[in-house]
Amino acid sequence: MQHSGSALPAILGGKAAVTLDQSAATRWPMITAEDESSVLAVMRQGDLSFNPVTQQLERDYCDFTGRRYVLAHCNGTAALLAAFFALGLEPGDEVLVPSATFWASVVPMLWVGAVPVFCESEPDRLGLDPADAEAKITSRTRALMMVHLWGMPSKTCELIELARRHNLKLIEDASHALGASVDGRKCGSFGDISVFSLQSGKLAPAGEGGIFLTDNETYWERATCLGDMERTLRLTTPARRFAGTTFGIKTRLAPVCAAIARVQLKRLEERNARRRENMIYLSRKLQAFGLQTYLEPPGVTRVYLDFLLRYDAGRFGLPINHLVDALVAEGCLAATPRYPLLHQQPLFTEGHFRRIARLPDGLKPPAYDPRAMPRTEALAREFIRLPAFPWASRELLDQYATGFEKVLTHCREIAAAVKVTGQLQKSSSNQNY
Repeated sequence: MQHSGSALPAILGGKAAVTLDQSAATRWPMITAEDESSVLAVMRQGDLSFNPVTQQLERDYCDFTGRRYVLAHCNGTAALLAAFFALGLEPGDEVLVPSATFWASVVPMLWVGAVPVFCESEPDRLGLDPADAEAKITSRTRALMMVHLWGMPSKTCELIELARRHNLKLIEDASHALGASVDGRKCGSFGDISVFSLQSGKLAPAGEGGIFLTDNETYWERATCLGDMERTLRLTTPARRFAGTTFGIKTRLAPVCAAIARVQLKRLEERNARRRENMIYLSRKLQAFGLQTYLEPPGVTRVYLDFLLRYDAGRFGLPINHLVDALVAEGCLAATPRYPLLHQQPLFTEGHFRRIARLPDGLKPPAYDPRAMPRTEALAREFIRLPAFPWASRELLDQYATGFEKVLTHCREIAAAVKVTGQLQKSSSNQNY
């Protein structure tokens, strides 16, 4: 089989398309002298537990999102636990959740006895499917979880209306979507309670940290009593009586992390804009080759935590794992998505969740069938993940586009070579949990 010059894919013996060093283009988090000096200021002040920088960070997030009440946490998982606790969920209460999300969006609810009801994701924005969620409402349904995955806002209007119509509480996990908006309203302002993560890979990282946001003072007060004794002591309501014990969990954010988080939030919009510019540029090039790139729909401003593409293997004639191998051979940092589908995980399919949730005798939880989400399962098999390129040059992005073009125009030759010789190189498409 003969090919000409540079058009030959690297996996078939041609030259790789991506030759530029990518370390600077993908570097994250970006720590500057301002981050360093903010940490040194806290250290020199000497108060490493109760420094006022934490309250300053909380005010920053109120200003950014327009929410009334905020509480900083040691991580996003703790903030989500506080959300489930603050809503007063009880053993056996059901919460509608997507299966396609990070486990922390779901698992902490087990510790208050609530049980997840997994729902399909819709293909347009990759969020909770409103129609499937509505079909799974029962007499025990109390809340739904809206997750903005990879920086694309979910169908917020439909999910808010669904919650209103059925008198459900709305929890918003906006950890991937800091700075995204719908109709001018920022993600993190939609839920009865909303949560951000400040983990190192997030868009305004602190190393570790989480932000709990609400407009309901009672929810904020319950979250405070759950995990911040020092803050509980300051309450002027009857809830102050719990200060001697709180409700037994310590979730306070370290001030050193808060100091970094303040600087990172200040830089968020300019850094998000750079990512968006790069990803929109590359998306338009890749769309021309027949890939779905999830450009933002009208009224939505998305951000990019990761860059996911949807690939139709039936159309191109090459299984997705071999496509990823071919892209890696071109020098692309390509892989499959990081998160396994939750409804297929042993915590649920083997029944271990019962021990955590301590469900009352006789209460029958939802059945967790690993084959129960056929549309979400099919969708998950079609994704390719690329970096979000916070600092990429146009030249590098053009090289990526060239690499994709070479591979996609030779899919059937690559498939034939795999059939004859076996897998051409070790697959890099294993899930990274």
